[in-house]
Amino acid sequence: MNSALYKHMMKIHIKGMMNYAFGSAFYILLMFWLFPSFAGNNTALDELIKSLPPGMTNAFNLGSGFGTVEAFISGEYYGLLLVLIISIFCIMFSTHLMAKLVDQGSMAYLLATPTTRGRVAMTQALVFVTGLLSIMVVTTLCGFAGYALFIGDLSDFHGAAYLRMNLAALLLFFAVGGIAFLVSSLANDEKKALGLSAVLTFGFFSLDFIGKLSEKINWMRNLSYFSLYDPSGIIGGQTETGLAWSVLIVIGLVTFTAGIALFRKRDLPL
Repeated sequence: MNSALYKHMMKIHIKGMMNYAFGSAFYILLMFWLFPSFAGNNTALDELIKSLPPGMTNAFNLGSGFGTVEAFISGEYYGLLLVLIISIFCIMFSTHLMAKLVDQGSMAYLLATPTTRGRVAMTQALVFVTGLLSIMVVTTLCGFAGYALFIGDLSDFHGAAYLRMNLAALLLFFAVGGIAFLVSSLANDEKKALGLSAVLTFGFFSLDFIGKLSEKINWMRNLSYFSLYDPSGIIGGQTETGLAWSVLIVIGLVTFTAGIALFRKRDLPL
């Protein structure tokens, strides 16, 4: 890693990272603020969910119902909204760190310094991971703050399950970011990198979403790594996380490593 480059990139991108972090914090605090208004009707809401087709319930991560605040936020926030917000961050940020610099010619100036391509790519990957980790830490802490502010005593909060759900989200986006970083490392054009990363990310997301709608097409979920992320199952204690988390870690490590290795060897339009 190049420490000077790391500090420089963090200085440039810290505002963007915090915008996503504060945006995620706002929405999760909003979910905790809204929960008491739903809590009085949770029995009726749970009955309504049971009356929905199973595919619809699975697709929108409503399987854990509205009986607890953890179940509520797992479906209303972690099941869809967080996935969309942080997936966009992964696509945009990884492209800005690699393909945009090549496209604009800035990469030539970085490589003119006494450093190597490998160290530059490694540093950019670490900047990305730092940004992702910052967003998830802020989101997690605001979840605890939201419970204390709007719900009640933190001793009644199922903190362990909530932490596992956030860890699962972190590992999912580590994999999403790794794939986007690999694409960006191989691209010369910023727009093409953005487009391909978006197609891959939301294509895999769509396979998982559509596969949940019916047992007949459930096999489509096997083609998507998003199927390894099940916030409602984690809250309900119905999901074994060991294998799923291991696969997500492997996807992230392999794609980030491949991106760094291939960037070192490819021809650059400098």
